[in-house]
Amino acid sequence: MARPESEYNRKRNFALTSEPAEERKSARRNKAGALSFVVQKHDARNLHYDFRLELDGTLKSWAVPKGPSLDPSVKRLAVHVEDHPLSYGNFEGSIPKGQYGGGDVIVWDRGVWEPEGDPVKAYKAGKLGFRLHGEKLEGRWNLVRTRLKGSGSKEQWLLIKEQDDAAQPASEFDLVSARPESVITGERLQRDQQPGAANSKKAAKPKVAASRAPAKAKSATASKKQSSASESRQSRGAAGSKVSIPDQFAPQLATLASEPPAGNWLYEIKFDGYRILARVRDGEVRLFTRNGHDWTHRLPQQAKAIASLNLDDSWLDGEMVVLNGDGLPDFQALQNAFDAESTQDIVYYLFDAPFLNGHDLREQPLEQRRAELDAVIDHDSPLLRFSEVLDADYEHIYQSACAMALEGVIGKRSGSEYVSSRSADWIKLKCRLRQEFVIVGYTPPKGSRSGFGALLLAVHEAPGSKALRYAGRVGTGFNERLLTQLHKQLRKLERKTSPLESTRGLSRQSEVQWVSPKLVCEVEFAQWTQERIVRQAAFIALREDKPAVDIIEEQPQAPDDIQAAAGQPHKRVTRKRKTNFGDKLSGVTISHPERVIDKQSGATKHDLAAFYDSIQDWIIPQLSGRPVSLLRAPEGVDGEQFFQKHAEHLSIPDIRHLDKSLDPGHAPLMQIDSVKALVGAVQMGCIELHTWGALSTSIEKPDSIVLDLDPDPKLPWKSMVEATQLLLSVLDEIGLQAWLKTSGGKGMHVIIPIARHLDWASVKAFSKAISEFMAQELPERFVSKMGPKNRIGKIFIDYLRNSRGASTVAAYSVRARPGLPVSVPIARDELAGLRSAQQWTLLNLSERLQQLQKDPWADLHYRQRIGKAMWKQLGAKAP
Repeated sequence: MARPESEYNRKRNFALTSEPAEERKSARRNKAGALSFVVQKHDARNLHYDFRLELDGTLKSWAVPKGPSLDPSVKRLAVHVEDHPLSYGNFEGSIPKGQYGGGDVIVWDRGVWEPEGDPVKAYKAGKLGFRLHGEKLEGRWNLVRTRLKGSGSKEQWLLIKEQDDAAQPASEFDLVSARPESVITGERLQRDQQPGAANSKKAAKPKVAASRAPAKAKSATASKKQSSASESRQSRGAAGSKVSIPDQFAPQLATLASEPPAGNWLYEIKFDGYRILARVRDGEVRLFTRNGHDWTHRLPQQAKAIASLNLDDSWLDGEMVVLNGDGLPDFQALQNAFDAESTQDIVYYLFDAPFLNGHDLREQPLEQRRAELDAVIDHDSPLLRFSEVLDADYEHIYQSACAMALEGVIGKRSGSEYVSSRSADWIKLKCRLRQEFVIVGYTPPKGSRSGFGALLLAVHEAPGSKALRYAGRVGTGFNERLLTQLHKQLRKLERKTSPLESTRGLSRQSEVQWVSPKLVCEVEFAQWTQERIVRQAAFIALREDKPAVDIIEEQPQAPDDIQAAAGQPHKRVTRKRKTNFGDKLSGVTISHPERVIDKQSGATKHDLAAFYDSIQDWIIPQLSGRPVSLLRAPEGVDGEQFFQKHAEHLSIPDIRHLDKSLDPGHAPLMQIDSVKALVGAVQMGCIELHTWGALSTSIEKPDSIVLDLDPDPKLPWKSMVEATQLLLSVLDEIGLQAWLKTSGGKGMHVIIPIARHLDWASVKAFSKAISEFMAQELPERFVSKMGPKNRIGKIFIDYLRNSRGASTVAAYSVRARPGLPVSVPIARDELAGLRSAQQWTLLNLSERLQQLQKDPWADLHYRQRIGKAMWKQLGAKAP
């Protein structure tokens, strides 16, 4: 007899809705494992929160109209609805209007839940007690069935928070208003995209002080704005407690675009000036360039104007400009103002506030940050301005900007967050071709001209690459004073040899005086030739605020590429690169370079090889001198994958074959010491690179301990961060320094470098002692036995990587997973702000490397020794 259709399936037309269909009962998962929970925010006929607990192979579901409350005195109505399939726990999207539950859905929270007692019996009895471990919801809760009559046959339950450390009075904090976003994408429902939008009528009472008013009296309009911003901050509540602002901060950078992609965009003038970040702390104002140089001494009046706002613990973002007689930015006038050491004509246009009055606003919508910034600016100050949004459609804005001889416009995606990297949520649309170049040489002057004839220009081959290629010359745009000043600077940098990797397109090299590639200039030009040389170039100015290492050829991104980079759904990176069968990188021919190895990102075999080639200075030191194992996936991440640790039947150019005595009875181990061998490995289908914890020259004496934190996949990321912090605290206590890197998978890698004073057996025993100590001290979080059944709802500290012959994925290696994430070293103070172990990928790692002020592993050393006292502290006996 056919099984009757489930209520869930009966209510839905799966030809119209993208919701997952419920499979047959026999296909449900019933094996042991951690129980998941999910809360989905559902903007249907009425906004509500769908609270779902995994039980008996399905998701038991309740509709909670007002959402969960952290206040134990508040009892939220929870209407019992039909069971949902487990696959529904990942559903985000839009249910078509007219369909059951029509409207937008996001995953508001998710994680694991622990029942108190037998959950099946408790559920049937109508009194279910449990503990939640989610990104937003924590602690002990109860679901209690009532005798209240609901609509139809639906049972009325109550969702109640118990009194514990996670509880908070509703009068002080309203979680649903404070955290409206998806825990998967960070996106908000459309209703939450508007400035100051709140999820409930009752706003959260902030745990923050209102922004201080400027020293000067505000106009009625400004006062109203500040009041509005304060009220909106109360409704949002996300900055519940004050934070310590960072000493240094990198700005969000815009992506050059050919035209704006679909979506809601806010447009501002693209100011022709210097990007400056203002830090306010302890009453002191410091002004920094985008590269972190302190320019406070060069802009004392502007710093004083910021100080007059009486802010504390803030980072403000803006642009320093000088306006001409028509009120338009004039970059040459700005340069003259600095040269004359008189900054009274320089105006600071402010457009964002990542931190304001001790509160982290980076995750707040763009409109919210702008409203709060506008409220604290002194609009009567001659030195401070607020960058207004242009009130017109894109075509009119862009055409008007170009007609007024402006550089272009900046578009910012409505509702977007602030990130310290180049982002597809900010785009720049230029009226003319104009960008920065590295000066690599100059030609002698001719006729009556003094100084030099033309500057030779170059760009780096790729982000993070040190290789420079010739990009043309510029001989116009100079006056006599500039020729003299610039020639004086160039003579100090003269060198005999060319700094160029490629001189294609450069004629009469014998006339060139080469210089070290230190100076950066901005140039306007007509077009790029087929040889990638600029035509009809005119000099604009030197750029002291941009480092030479960051300069690459800027290519406008198409709308589809920008959507893909911004993580917009149902988009893929569109590559317009003409396929070149036989691409060469670092002397290695790449066969089938067009082969897509990852469908999610659209990345090709060539892209992978080019990525490794571009980060060679970062990854080669991690590989050099160590036995390496290769994870090969010739058909890409969706095809067959296999490890190879020996050199048999594998011909990779420049790869080193180690002495057979290091691994008797097998073909030689391999070692990668050069970029040619690295790219050659990619040519042979390699994606991941794994290394031993010992040098080839001292293979029996490990120089590092690797602790791989391997979580139950259902645990929220917050649990991984907390577990890593706990492990670091224990290592601090016993006197061991540790360094961190993301695994590129689900967990974190904790690296403990040591002096080569122990054998493999001792290192494995010590790492096992750490794992067992953590499991004994915190059994609710850690487990020391491997296997999925043992780490249900917990984290396994994998010590087995410290065995002879075992290996760990190398720092900066790509992982053979969808999206091509990368294992990336991080500084300890970055851990709390990490969003996932797959935060960086082949597509975005270069932005991080360009923004780094310091290598997170720069101070890693191999001098630590494991003493007997350390063994004792772990309750273990030294061998």
